[in-house]
Amino acid sequence: MTTDDTQKTDIAVLRANINNETSQIDWLELQRFFAGGWLIYVSRNVNLLDVALAFSLDNKDEVSQWLTSGEVARVSDLQAKQWHQENTRFWANVVKPWVLIQPVNQSDAVQKADNNIH
Repeated sequence: MTTDDTQKTDIAVLRANINNETSQIDWLELQRFFAGGWLIYVSRNVNLLDVALAFSLDNKDEVSQWLTSGEVARVSDLQAKQWHQENTRFWANVVKPWVLIQPVNQSDAVQKADNNIH
């Protein structure tokens, strides 16, 4: 196995671990992380796993592009207020010291509810 193959395997394992550690959480449970300045919003236009992987690998170029585009950003006070009022549900992943969050799509919530019925 070449070094390149080993690196690809390591990244695939890391991505799988990130995926396994991603879960849903309500805004009320995230407020303390917002207060600490650790919450990072990930737009629905970007794959949360891709962002978590880039943060984990310290891929400054990719992260910088997302930050510049606004697709990844620190959570604003306005967002926090809206999410508090609506008790929004998120997909979340921890990449210390950050907690990356992405609002759950309605289709995700419906699918989860459907899965719980069966």
